[in-house]
Parts: sequence; C-alpha cells; structure tokens
Amino acid sequence: MLWIKAFHVIFMVSWFAGLFYLPRLFVYHCDVTDEAGHARFLIMERKLYGIMTIGMIGTWVFALTLLVMNPGYLHSGGWLHLKIALAVVLSGYHGWLKTVIRKFAAKANTRGHKFYRLINEVPAVLLIAIVILVIVKPF
Repeated sequence: MLWIKAFHVIFMVSWFAGLFYLPRLFVYHCDVTDEAGHARFLIMERKLYGIMTIGMIGTWVFALTLLVMNPGYLHSGGWLHLKIALAVVLSGYHGWLKTVIRKFAAKANTRGHKFYRLINEVPAVLLIAIVILVIVKPF
C-alpha cells in the first residue's frame, strides 16, 4: 500500500511540474516573432505535454489502484470526494492545455502573455487545495 501511495505522489509531482511549466512556455511563445523560435516552442510544448500526460495517467492509475485495494477510502469523508473532483478539474485543465498547443501550432493563438500568466496560477491553487484536503482532512 505504501509503495502505491509513493508512486501516486511521484507521478503527481511530475504531472504538476508540467502543469506549472507549460503555461510559462505559452507566456514566452506569445512574444516570438521568428519562424525558428516558433518551431522551437512548438517542439518544447509538445514534448512537455507528452511527459506531463504520462504523469497524469500514472497519478490516476495509482489513485484508482488505491481505491480498488482499499474501497473503504471512499467512506473516509467528504475531503476525498472533493480531492477527486479537483483532480477531475485538473485533468480538464490538462486537456485544455492541449487545445492551446494546437492553436499555437496553427498560428491561431489570440491571447496575450498576461492571460497565460494568470492561467499559470490555476494548478498552484488546485495543488494548495488538494494538499490541504489530504493532510488536514477538514471534513
């Protein structure tokens, strides 16, 4: 059980690393005007997205494994249900980032660097909430 929890956390940390960095790449990509720079950012964004997708999948696989091995977890309180809901929201955010990559690739991005700086805070807020839920178990 502890090994599964450890791998859940390891994959979660790698997923969040990508979630924190990809919008930052978008911030810098907005300012690129040359074709070589544009192509370089597309490669970086695509590769990072692949790595963070592995992190997301691993996070979910080990989370579901924990639930299957210990179904009593689902009765441990509302904190777990909210944590799962926030993880679903985070997964949706992850998918939305892919649409942004596609817009940059098609040269159809209409948003500026300020928008991506703001969006970059979404995973930080969710991480804070999830960690508080898991450690404090407020309800």
